[in-house]
Amino acid sequence: MSKIRVSLALSIATIASGFLLAACENPTPPPSAGGDTTAPTTTTTNSPAATSTTSNTKGLKLGSLLPTTGDLASIGQQMVGSVPLLVETVNACGGVNGEKVSLIEVDDQTDPKAGAAGMTKLATLDKVAGVVGSFASSVSTAAVSVAVPNKVMLISPGSTSPVFTDKAKKGDFKGFWARTAPPDTYQALALAQLAKKKGFKRVSTVVINNDYGVGFEKAFVDTFEKLGGTVVNKDKPVRYDPKAQTFDTEASAAFAGKPDAVLGVLYAETGSLFLKAAYQQGVTKGVQILLTDGVKSASFPDQVGKGSNGKYILSGAIGTVPGSSGPGLENFNKLWSEKKGGSPGEYAPQAWDAAALLVLAAQAAKENTGVGIAGKLREVSAGKGTPVSDVCEGLKLLKEGKQINYQGASGDVDVDANGDVIGTYDVWTVRDDGKIQVIDQVSPK
Repeated sequence: MSKIRVSLALSIATIASGFLLAACENPTPPPSAGGDTTAPTTTTTNSPAATSTTSNTKGLKLGSLLPTTGDLASIGQQMVGSVPLLVETVNACGGVNGEKVSLIEVDDQTDPKAGAAGMTKLATLDKVAGVVGSFASSVSTAAVSVAVPNKVMLISPGSTSPVFTDKAKKGDFKGFWARTAPPDTYQALALAQLAKKKGFKRVSTVVINNDYGVGFEKAFVDTFEKLGGTVVNKDKPVRYDPKAQTFDTEASAAFAGKPDAVLGVLYAETGSLFLKAAYQQGVTKGVQILLTDGVKSASFPDQVGKGSNGKYILSGAIGTVPGSSGPGLENFNKLWSEKKGGSPGEYAPQAWDAAALLVLAAQAAKENTGVGIAGKLREVSAGKGTPVSDVCEGLKLLKEGKQINYQGASGDVDVDANGDVIGTYDVWTVRDDGKIQVIDQVSPK
């Protein structure tokens, strides 16, 4: 899938013409994933990003805005299958409000401009009621600015910046924003507690210079200091350009001052270059590497590579990632194995839950609109109804006029007034063979 950089100023007419042209260039669509034959699928590659949509025009229309290319592609590709799998499951048990659900998928390219253009297309041309996305906080920031005025419900499976909580408290989102992954105020607390538990007293930070990196950095510094720790470079934070390709200066600065550990809040593509640069300078020796969810993928240790001794550079690194331990996780894993084979990757349960909340809220509202979904989201996720972890069971009860409390695959997903959920975190490490292993779980307190 090629990367197509799209300006925010791109006109809707241009997007529409590209979309229609590409549709004409693909007259024989492939069947959808998972063997679903309820509706044909059309694929296009000439819009802001690769897009597919079912033929249903009467029922609930949903979109996904996730990164299958760009800096977060290694994680985006692990979660992107969740949304069509949810739609197939829902359509197989009768759909929503008496009609089948249709889905339009957009690759946001881990780029705010492409994400804004994709969201504009979903909101104004495709007329979707809800969107699962985005993953990068910077892309969600761009997308939500389009979603809110168009009254489209946006639920992110992974944009964890604390900035969204602050904006929600101010009323900026008018209820059209939520997420199924907890904000980094919680992850930063969990990681600070982990650092203290490991005996690290002096820690340095290096972060990607966007909402995710800077928000996490602030939360970690505040928490670690309250726990008695010292952030060595607090007054001279190291923040790298998301489009940077060389990191020699950032590497030497982040490891200066002889810290016990260096916390890297990174994305995989650029983060691997930073860590290689640090290793090549010899500054990583004797320093613990701390990482976060932004790089937790099976391929990341290979991206960073091996040293001259043949050992993985990341061997012994530890990190945190939002865990998945909801009542519906076992059934989700079983369904994924049956339909796709293997096990779902990082944030796949959160993406499933985001899509599930959209369809359940639409059914509860008895209307296929963003306004209807936004009005019923908290009721189906954190209300006093019957607890359900099966989305089809939830839809059945709602159709009977009963209330539900959806308990997801990723967790309880009790969405609060700011669109946030509280979760637990897996602690992971990189083994000597380059494999990632979860070794503990921590709950922020």
